[in-house]
Formats: sequence, C-alpha cells, structure tokens
Amino acid sequence: MLHSIAAVALVVHLPHLGIVPSEIIGTGLLILLGDGVVAAVLLAKSKAENSGWIVITFGWGMAVAFAVYAVGNSKLFSGAHLNPAVTLGVWIHGGITGSQAWKYFLGEMIGAMVGALLVFLAYYLHWRDTEDPGLKLAVFSTGPAVRNYAWNLVTEIIGTFVLMFGVLFLGAPWNTYTSGIGPLLVGLLVLAIGLSLGGPTGYAINPARDLGPRIMHAILPIPGKGGSDWSYAWVPVLGPLIGGALGAIFFDAVFGSAPI
Repeated sequence: MLHSIAAVALVVHLPHLGIVPSEIIGTGLLILLGDGVVAAVLLAKSKAENSGWIVITFGWGMAVAFAVYAVGNSKLFSGAHLNPAVTLGVWIHGGITGSQAWKYFLGEMIGAMVGALLVFLAYYLHWRDTEDPGLKLAVFSTGPAVRNYAWNLVTEIIGTFVLMFGVLFLGAPWNTYTSGIGPLLVGLLVLAIGLSLGGPTGYAINPARDLGPRIMHAILPIPGKGGSDWSYAWVPVLGPLIGGALGAIFFDAVFGSAPI
C-alpha cells in the first residue's frame, strides 16, 4: 500500500516540460558535451589536446546518449529529437504533426546556440592561446577534409540516412531488443557513424548542431577567430535534411509506418 502511494506521489511530482524547453535542454547538453570534447582535443593547453579522432567521436556518442536519456521520455518531455533532420524524418514517418515540428526546430536551434555559448565560456582561457583560427572554428562547426560541395553533400546525406534509419529502427515498438537501452544504442550509432563516415566532413548529421554553433562563432568575441566559413554552411544543413527524409522514407518502405 505504501509503495503504491509513493508511486502515485512520484508521478504527480514528475516534471512535464513542453517540446521547446525540452529540446533546448537536450540539444544544449548535446552541444555542450559534443563541442566540448572537440574543444578539449583542439584548443591549446587543454589537458586533452591532440588526443585525437577516437576521443572526439566517443565524446559525441556519449553526448548524444546522455542528452537523449535526459529528455527522451515522450510522455514527460519531447522524445529528444535534438536534431532538425530527425524531426523531419519523424514527421514524415508520422510520429509528430506539422504544428509540433516547428516547436522542435525552434528548441533545437536555441539549445544548440546555448550549448555553444557554454563551451565558449568553459574554455574561455584557451581561445587566446590557440593560434590557428581554423581550430577555433572547428570547435563550433564542421568543415570538409577535401572541399567539394557536391561530394561533401553526399557524405552528409549518407551519414544522416544511417542515423535516421537507425533511430527509427531502434525506436520501433516491435524491436524488443532495445528496451531500456535505446538512448545508449543511439549514442553508439552516432559513434559508429563518426568512426566510419565522419572523415570526409566531420559528420554534422544535424543542421542545428552545425548552424547554431556557427552563428555563435560569428557573434562571440573569440580572439583571433577568423571567418565562419559561410560558403560551406549550407552543406551541413541541406545534406542532413535530405538524409533524414530519405532515411524515414526508406524505413517506411521496408517496415511500414509505425510511429515511435
């Protein structure tokens, strides 16, 4: 009897955040930890300086897992899209309505910008000691190893296709293997994408993850920061949106529409 009363009391006091604040919190955590690990590896005098690509990809994967665990409960929070490409894919899949989609987009962009601001503050003493402006930009946004807009776009489409297909597959109600560990598996999926497909472009696979921090790079008083490479900025926005849409369409063609 006491256990039942305690359970009811717990439910009553659980927070019920809307889509926008949930996505701000989740995406803010994602960027804080994801861009944070890039800053740790790239910025001068960081204790993790030069620790390499494995650290960056693992850090991003764990950032995704933690952020999804934080706001992934769709009954209490937003379901943790954290990514406009995922939101577009879930919308196509039938998991949300168009009137909900813009709330996800708004929360994701605000959260990405807030997360980038927190990274700037956390590494405040390291910007001046880092001489290469390219490294400073790389903390905030992605860039191609070999610049070719068409093929860079293809890379982002493929990476986000895998992400979207994987998210829908892992979240499918008939997929009983993922019970309780879905967020961790999504994080490992992002780790796998980074290790396997991240080399050519830095695997944005998320328009908000790239555009929000790139805007913050442009407006923050970062010493010796250089330009924000706006000529490339459309690639990590358009590519993931195309990949997310194609991933959802392919999933529905193979498994049918079953909203997550």
